Amino acid sequence: MNDKVKNLRGTTALPGLSRRSFLGRASAAALTVAGANLMLAGKAHAQEPVKGGTLKMGIGGGESTDSLDPALAANAVTFHLLRTFGETLVDVTPDGSLDMRLAEEIDSSEDAMTWRFKIRQGVEFHDGSILSPDDVLATLERHSDAESQSGALGIMQGIDSMSVDGDWLIVNLVSANADLPYLFSDYHLQIQPNGGRDDPATTIGAGAYKIVSHEAGVRYTFEKHENYWDDTRGHYDGVEFLVINDSTARMAALQSGQVHIANRVEPKVAGLLSRAPNIDIKNVSGRGHYVFNMHCDTAPFDNKDLRLALKYAINRQEMVDKILQGYGTIGNDIPINSAYPLFDDSLPQRAYDIEKAAEHYKASGHDGSPIVLKVADGAFPGAVDAAALFQQSAAAAGIPLEIQRVPNDGYWSEVWNVEPFCASYWGGRPVQDQMYSTAFLSTADWNDTRFSNEEFDALLLEARAELDEEKRIGLYAQMAEILHEEGGVICPMFNDFVEGMTTDLQGWVVDGGQDTMNGLAPHKTWLVG
Repeated sequence: MNDKVKNLRGTTALPGLSRRSFLGRASAAALTVAGANLMLAGKAHAQEPVKGGTLKMGIGGGESTDSLDPALAANAVTFHLLRTFGETLVDVTPDGSLDMRLAEEIDSSEDAMTWRFKIRQGVEFHDGSILSPDDVLATLERHSDAESQSGALGIMQGIDSMSVDGDWLIVNLVSANADLPYLFSDYHLQIQPNGGRDDPATTIGAGAYKIVSHEAGVRYTFEKHENYWDDTRGHYDGVEFLVINDSTARMAALQSGQVHIANRVEPKVAGLLSRAPNIDIKNVSGRGHYVFNMHCDTAPFDNKDLRLALKYAINRQEMVDKILQGYGTIGNDIPINSAYPLFDDSLPQRAYDIEKAAEHYKASGHDGSPIVLKVADGAFPGAVDAAALFQQSAAAAGIPLEIQRVPNDGYWSEVWNVEPFCASYWGGRPVQDQMYSTAFLSTADWNDTRFSNEEFDALLLEARAELDEEKRIGLYAQMAEILHEEGGVICPMFNDFVEGMTTDLQGWVVDGGQDTMNGLAPHKTWLVG
């Protein structure tokens, strides 16, 4: 290891970034667990957690083809699965701060080109082996390999090299990136023995619970990992996931007490459920968004005018009013909103415009054949109704939109990221670089609109390396303009995460990262009574 890297240990601040750009986040890269806990001390629950019992969750958004490989997680059930049995280097708290997990200290060079992560010692995997920096390196290398088909591939492509030096993981970047620690919170990057290279689907992790049984698309059971390193998490003896994709059945399971938590409460029933004596409804706004994806490289969506015609043909405000019913906000055909640091609000809001939609449709030269949009109930809450509204508003502009309703099972493996026009959702990411790198970088495995724009890619790399926050805001604004005009994503709305839970569940924390407390309900809640 060279002298330059050795000298990094004294670096304590995230280089070149003011507090404003990291509002509510960690203000130093050399952050420790003690420091993170102090930041959250003011939010501690007065009531001490109750240990024991089994938490049961009804989760929508799973299918029989779901893989146990963290790299391939692509829906709500696999997200929750990873968050329950796995552990990442860092996590992001509800206020945007870094929470040190398997990394207990981070520092960087002044130019943010080299980062070091001190790996926690004595952490035991579920199979009894002890986690080492080599396991961390192997995990990150596997997710950097295009053959892994990892959902984290886009954010890993900015890494030039990685190595281990004693207790430290050393990461050298192609270009500077002040957000790198936040990128390593990606839920795919669960650290596995030997990086999962031997068998990535063994579900051997370092999280609070280990998997006892699993039947994809049906049920998963977990038991407490007795030697879990963090005694402030994981209060249950066991956890059970029931995959219940039908919203009505999922809400019935909640009302009957079959489950303690149900995700994806549809806004149209949230008010009614909130009046039930044994049910609490929680909602939180954040970065989650509902979308209709067009493949920019596939006819007829390879025609910019047709894409713009469909963008102008959707009535966003109507959709927010009728589908979200107050549990969300209007979108603007980009995946970024004010929940993100460095968001620029100068991009004009695209409005429903029949004349412009008809004008672009005519300019596209489309032959008038049906434009097929595939959708399933499980794409997002209210997806079928949203598609019907889209069909009606498009018809007013003379655009022949045809809705094909398909089964929930297999949707995330056979429709999303496969079919050229479909409904989808994104839970969002902590920072803009991560969202753009995961879904819009031309080489990203999860580029589900097949968007490829050299200028956008170049700006993304430039913004990643820019340490002046005002310049970085300007670069992100340029990227938003390109995506807004050229992209294949139609983003009509940003959703609140709406969950239902029984009143005997305690310890709930409002977290807009993802649904059910950013997937940490099994770790942080407990049952009383």
